[in-house]
Amino acid sequence: MQPDSFDDFIGQSHLVGMNRPLRRLIEDNKIVSVVFYGPPGSGKTALAHIIAKTTSADFISINAVTSGIKDIRQAALSKKREKTILFVDEIHRFNKTQQDALLPYVETGVLTLIGASTQNPFFSLVPALSSRSLIFQFDPLSRDDIKTLLQKAVTDNRGLGERHDTIDTEAINFIASISEGDARRALNILELSFISSIDSDGNRSAITLGHVKDVLQNKTLYYDENDHYNTISAFIKSMRGSDPDAAVYWLARMLESGEDPLFIARRIVICASEDVGNADPYALVVAVSAMAAIEKIGMPEGRIPLSQAAIYVATAPKSNASYIAIEKAIANIRETPLQKVPDHLKDSHYAGAERLGAGKDYLYPHDYEKHYVKQDYMSRHKSFYTPSSEGYERIIKSRLQKRRTTPDV
Repeated sequence: MQPDSFDDFIGQSHLVGMNRPLRRLIEDNKIVSVVFYGPPGSGKTALAHIIAKTTSADFISINAVTSGIKDIRQAALSKKREKTILFVDEIHRFNKTQQDALLPYVETGVLTLIGASTQNPFFSLVPALSSRSLIFQFDPLSRDDIKTLLQKAVTDNRGLGERHDTIDTEAINFIASISEGDARRALNILELSFISSIDSDGNRSAITLGHVKDVLQNKTLYYDENDHYNTISAFIKSMRGSDPDAAVYWLARMLESGEDPLFIARRIVICASEDVGNADPYALVVAVSAMAAIEKIGMPEGRIPLSQAAIYVATAPKSNASYIAIEKAIANIRETPLQKVPDHLKDSHYAGAERLGAGKDYLYPHDYEKHYVKQDYMSRHKSFYTPSSEGYERIIKSRLQKRRTTPDV
């Protein structure tokens, strides 16, 4: 079912719709070096196939998994026409040395590069190569796109059309809903369902929802390095944004995709301190306890304390005052002259300390009412911590305000 022309191509209308720039470059035979970036089954290789069919240039296709520098050089030396297009599928699999070997041919125009990548090219490609290529991001196909593809596959002679097979609407809808926008996955399910619809005597029947469910095992989630970073980012921002439902959804997505539960637990601990802080100090206790629980009980039971901790952090009052305080203090350390430790705060637990004035005039807070006495704890006072009015930090704020207005002793 690989398309031969734009009339057969399904999806990515933002890139290859009528009069869109990428389509015009292809139709006008003016394609420049490009990288197609998007999830599996979104049409990257299919579009490269259309380019191969329509271009007047030499078109050479290689896969980065099985190819190397030798193949790149052979492509450059095999030039027969004015322009040679080198399609590199899974280009993110090229290491830095291989990408550096490709770069001079792209720079000089000996090769026009078309790369296909499931990973973000701004991370997976060397900057010199990504900066010399136009980046086009492919989206997962919509459910309607998948439905159109399936209906076409059933009627087209390249698919099941010559067998005159039919498929129930509910079967199409179900395949479209579980394919995650992956055309290849949808077609594979359709093909297996067709085989399932043939009985032991060789008789065929319409493909039904039952046939589809018969061939499906557990749902397999696509989860690469980009998903790793994007999903954990969504998880953290959902906790920070006080949305427990979203937090649990992204947590489940990561766990079902095989993410390391200890990695997730560490991020919850960080969020509990950075985004909740002293607005609810118990959030850190819950988060650390969840991390310890994961280490002791493992998975799958570990999903429960992770869920508890994520929900607690998401629903807790929020304050990043502690995070801001340490950032300010570190900036002060780096950017201003270091303060000396005041004499009265210096260690005095050694012989001769008194002769050096260490610890002299130190006021022991427990000797005073409410275990507090005002004295200098820095040689030059600098305020770093400004408590919010959220949760328990409201009490801290009130306490500090009272202490900061106490007359000098």
